[in-house]
Amino acid sequence: MSDDTITTPRPSESRVPTPVPRRNTLHRDGAWPWLFVSPLAAGIAVFFVWPVLQTAYYSMTTWGVFGGSTFTGLANYTRLVVDPQLWTALGNTLLYTGIVLLGVPLAVWLASLLNTPGLRFASFYRVLFFLPYVAMPTAIAMVWRIIFNGDFGVLNYLLSLVGIEGPYWISTPGAATVAVAIVGLWSSIGFAMIILGAGLKAIPPELYEAAELDGATPWRQFRSVTVPLLTPSIFFVLIITIISSFQLFDLQFAILGSTNPVLPRSLSLVYFFYQQGFIANDKGYAAAIAMFIFVLIGLVTLVQFRLQKKWVQS
Repeated sequence: MSDDTITTPRPSESRVPTPVPRRNTLHRDGAWPWLFVSPLAAGIAVFFVWPVLQTAYYSMTTWGVFGGSTFTGLANYTRLVVDPQLWTALGNTLLYTGIVLLGVPLAVWLASLLNTPGLRFASFYRVLFFLPYVAMPTAIAMVWRIIFNGDFGVLNYLLSLVGIEGPYWISTPGAATVAVAIVGLWSSIGFAMIILGAGLKAIPPELYEAAELDGATPWRQFRSVTVPLLTPSIFFVLIITIISSFQLFDLQFAILGSTNPVLPRSLSLVYFFYQQGFIANDKGYAAAIAMFIFVLIGLVTLVQFRLQKKWVQS
């Protein structure tokens, strides 16, 4: 054989790459990740998880007048299901939520108007719309109580100009809930406008230019470009609005008061909880109402997250 013959190495002599040992990330990082996460985890455990578990336990107890509890199982829930006040409060809460949700499409329209190129004083208008959201509910209620006054209120005066006799808003069943919902709608539009306005600024202007070149009218651009690309922001606003509406209390308490004869037929769920827990001093029953509200909000939010896959553009 010649000296330049290539010798093929035997299989046993072939070089096999040595595997690189994997480093144990947990061992390498040690306790530092847990140290940074622990303040948040402790806050969630102390201020959320533990109160929920404690309320769940209290909802299965009956408390005496001078303290002390007795475990009664599901007796409070059995009583709650057949309590007509619960369903009245639930109906009023749903009515309030439905009226307040009317502000979402209104906020989309207003945010689009304020996002018009070249609009002067747009920031000033945004501040005006946002002020009711950050104002104190008690101060808002005092102003709106005057507006809703049945004898000399501004609202009934305006209705009388067109031949409509307005009711005594805050002392008439049905009308009282609508009156509170009108205030809630008015005060929530500013927050929705800020969120939706931020979503509008994220839409590329090239899409509007392309739609205009294709002959799309402003309404067509709004319907086919703005609304679909704004659906993530709309979904967020819907979630926040529904959750806050189901927690209605302070605004209703400030407008209707605690001695209004219309209250038994105008209660919200949280006001119903307040009456049972802090006025009737029935802590176990109030805890059952609180758990009902907690589960209801969780179920509604879960349904929204399920349905958002069908209409929210990612």
